[in-house]
Amino acid sequence: MSAPRAVVIGGGISGLATAALLARDGHQVELVEAGDQLGGRAGSWEQDGFRFDTGPSWYLMPEVFDHFFRLLGTSAAEQLDLRRLDPGYRVFFEEHPDPLDIHASAARNATAFEAIEVGAGRRLDEHLDSARRTYDMALEHFLYTSFTRRRNLLSPALVAHAPELLQLLAEPLERFVGRRFQDPRLRQILGYPAVFLGSSPDRTPSMYHLMSAMDLTGGVLYPQGGFAHLIDVIAALAEQEGARLRTSTRATRIITAPQPGRRRPRAVGVEVQDADGAVRTLAADVVVATADLHHVETTMLPPALQTYPERWWRRATSGPGAVLLLLGVAGTLPQLSHHTLFFTRDWQENFGAIRQGRVPSPASLYVCRPSATDPSAAPDGHENLFVLVPMPADPGLGRGGIDGAGSAQVEAIADEAIAQIAEKAGVPDLAERVVVRRTLGPAEFAADLGTWKGGMLGPAHTLRQSAFLRAGNASRKVESLLYAGSSTLPGIGLPMCLISAELVAKRLRGDDSASPLPEPAPGRAAADRARTADPGRTGAEA
Repeated sequence: MSAPRAVVIGGGISGLATAALLARDGHQVELVEAGDQLGGRAGSWEQDGFRFDTGPSWYLMPEVFDHFFRLLGTSAAEQLDLRRLDPGYRVFFEEHPDPLDIHASAARNATAFEAIEVGAGRRLDEHLDSARRTYDMALEHFLYTSFTRRRNLLSPALVAHAPELLQLLAEPLERFVGRRFQDPRLRQILGYPAVFLGSSPDRTPSMYHLMSAMDLTGGVLYPQGGFAHLIDVIAALAEQEGARLRTSTRATRIITAPQPGRRRPRAVGVEVQDADGAVRTLAADVVVATADLHHVETTMLPPALQTYPERWWRRATSGPGAVLLLLGVAGTLPQLSHHTLFFTRDWQENFGAIRQGRVPSPASLYVCRPSATDPSAAPDGHENLFVLVPMPADPGLGRGGIDGAGSAQVEAIADEAIAQIAEKAGVPDLAERVVVRRTLGPAEFAADLGTWKGGMLGPAHTLRQSAFLRAGNASRKVESLLYAGSSTLPGIGLPMCLISAELVAKRLRGDDSASPLPEPAPGRAAADRARTADPGRTGAEA
């Protein structure tokens, strides 16, 4: 019997991870990516010796990466050169002259909180204890499940914590933090994780305070070579497992066929268009779509077979859009940490403007300076800055461009961001020192990545779009059509995308547990690595 054929649509991290896991499980895997490079939102761009990541830049939840690599017979330590950042990040506040550094030590952070507000150090310890308990509970019960077996939610551990969990789901993060901390600066630091989830503190369930267990306790990691290198590593592992990865190959239609005696048709292939315009069909026993779910459902399936048609999306809430700046800067910028945040005073106005489709001014900013840690990110004596300005998810804001060639609105937003960084961080000549400049706007996200409304992250993690209420990872109208990526379970972020790939593998194995897949024994992992190094050796010889 021949191996089952799997076609994976989308070459972002979730697609590559899916391809690797399914190939390891014995599938013949062909992955198709519309763009000319792999990575999806985790893209890259190079010019004049500068190497920019154009998407994710935070390496959080390292245990999820470790588990994923071990499933493939290797480890994060073998594949990546990870550096711990200390400080993990620096925060500038609009109405305060001095920034606050968040360190890799929970004790140092408690001391810093105490210096700002009496009693806040002890309360931070309590907050982080709660965050860790909630994080552990999420890993054990909520993240590695497709919620197909609802009795998993009735486990004794969850039943015992049901009142606490219900409160964490019902109470917004903003209110949860506000009950413990009074100083606006501390509230903003502890509410900021909502932004990672494509939402705002007043709309994100307080269950997500669990994210503080990552950046406020053990610091933040960075893979040398950037996140484009992480993509290269996972792509190489997928190919080592036997997956075929094709770029410049656009999926245009999911092909289905009726099944005698069954109500639902089955996915039997994917129609693709090559770079030269040629159209062909890839036969499949299972199709896994990891591209934007809205794009897949509304353009690759007829209305009668759409689980999530346009009317479903009209009720959904998008995460924000963004204007991105890729800046090569002459000279050094010690005023900025590897990760630096600039918070405006009035968050209600900032987040409210984005939800209402208005451009916030001033806007809260995020700046990544990878050249602080990674010499390969910029030429000697220069700095690499990635600036993210959250904006409405609205392609009408326009596209970016090189050296100011983007739309007038995108370039004006970029100019204001540069001026804001220059003033607050004390770099008055920042604009004059820029030697490479590229901007990207929501129109690029929509046109180049096919994202819903031009959003940069995916559907926001509001209560109605979290856990089992988020879009599922299997079509209800087409058998053997599965989904992975930030649009679906378990949600937004690189670790969540890795887990979403594992959920696909679990479904195909018939595993409906809430636990991660079992990892190969260390002996088998060593044998797997030996076979990869020398494919001619058998398992016994290895």
